[in-house]
Amino acid sequence: MSVAERRRGRGGGGAARRAARTAVSFETARFIERNIPNFEVLSEEALEIIETNAETVLEEIGVNFVENPAALQRWRDAGADVDGERVRIPRGLARKLCATAPSSYTQHARNPERSVVVGGKNLVLAPVYGPPFVRDMAGGRRYATMEDFRKFVKLGYMSKWLHHSGGTVCEPTDVPVNKRHLDMLHAHMTLSDKPFMGSVTEPSRAQDSVDMCGVLFGQDFVQENTVMTSLININSPMTFDDVMMGALEVYARNNQACIISPFIVGGAMAPVSVAGTLTQVLAEVLAGIAYSQLIRPGAPVIMGAFVTSIDMNSGAPTFGTPEAAHITYGAGQLARRLGLPFRSAGSFCGSKLPDAQAAYETSNSLNMGLLSGVNFMLHACGWLEGGLVSSFEKFVMDADQLGTLHHLARGVEIDENAQAMDAIREVGPGGHYLGCDHTQNNFKSAFWKSDLLDYKPFETWEDEGARDTQTLASLRVEKMLADYQQPALDPAIAEALSDFVARKKSEEPDSFM
Repeated sequence: MSVAERRRGRGGGGAARRAARTAVSFETARFIERNIPNFEVLSEEALEIIETNAETVLEEIGVNFVENPAALQRWRDAGADVDGERVRIPRGLARKLCATAPSSYTQHARNPERSVVVGGKNLVLAPVYGPPFVRDMAGGRRYATMEDFRKFVKLGYMSKWLHHSGGTVCEPTDVPVNKRHLDMLHAHMTLSDKPFMGSVTEPSRAQDSVDMCGVLFGQDFVQENTVMTSLININSPMTFDDVMMGALEVYARNNQACIISPFIVGGAMAPVSVAGTLTQVLAEVLAGIAYSQLIRPGAPVIMGAFVTSIDMNSGAPTFGTPEAAHITYGAGQLARRLGLPFRSAGSFCGSKLPDAQAAYETSNSLNMGLLSGVNFMLHACGWLEGGLVSSFEKFVMDADQLGTLHHLARGVEIDENAQAMDAIREVGPGGHYLGCDHTQNNFKSAFWKSDLLDYKPFETWEDEGARDTQTLASLRVEKMLADYQQPALDPAIAEALSDFVARKKSEEPDSFM
């Protein structure tokens, strides 16, 4: 047992407890627990047709597991027909294998108060993932750096309505490809105490993620509990590459959760029709989740569906569209029939700036996520330009609006206080409610209030510089970063993490490929 593990076993160390007493505590909302119904767009007949067609795809057309002989052998042993790299899965086999995956799981944060439960009626919100560029009002659009990454982690930690620190909130291009995952994980582990994601860009980097979690949480704790949820994309149509599958194998063996998610632009990587796309999505996730259970029955997984449409003139992906909503609602129904957590939606938009287009498309995308029964929403804030850009201003704009999802999900209360009959009697015809007892007793919690948007009279707004929302968001970014205080971490664990990163970096030369 390491020094860090021994100190953790004694409750985290006196230095950590003293630091915790003096640290600033930032309020973070608990993950959403829905009290509203899901919106279901597909009939029972439609669902059965899609499920039957997906089984036909797996049995007759099959899926490819490329450059992965071990995966092919696992499928042979399970009863699949393997021809070269093509795997044809007998009807019902994939669904039978998926049955061992849990319907929900807890992802533990290093601060236990910020652990999340993924599945059921819950919704966990995580920030944007993957963009190589960042944008802000001061510097415009540019390649992301590690300093940008750290700023986003700090903003995520400071954001009340965001439950999860995420993963690659931007791709820091100033750090070698083969080493940046170490710096990114180190930032999540030390600059925030919310749950986070692991690396998936190479199987050895997934193993590094597991090993770093062993330092942070203790190796035994990691093997017995889930401390990461990581994104495994399927190369649609129906191709499972060795890199992503290799990362999945590492995480499944170590009891860590994976989002198994097709990456589909309708019309390019899937049919243009909603039913056809849903058929392919279901076939792909059945095969991917079944494979995770071949690695370790009971390994936690999320059924993912990243689906958007395409502009047939330019070829660019489009977001916030009715077709994407139909697919997301339908995929939610299919996930619930499988008894699995569901990942989809986010702050999607195709706009180059955090403008009206971004707001319309993002609002549509966030609301469809809430109503479709999503359990884990990646890209919940910060997404811009079709996922090429992480925007600082849009991050805080979106994070503010996530509060509306919390309040919508609460549903409508109907207890005696909510009925407000005493208020209606007190005011009577022709009066007003501003001074009545019911208003005075409830006004602090009655309405959700934005921490960003401007509701001031025109004259005040004009006197303050007639600032638009992007300007207000830029100022809020500055204030949040200025107010940031790092959460306490046992010094022995912090030192062990730094030593791990330094040692791993020293073991191989830099590579930017």
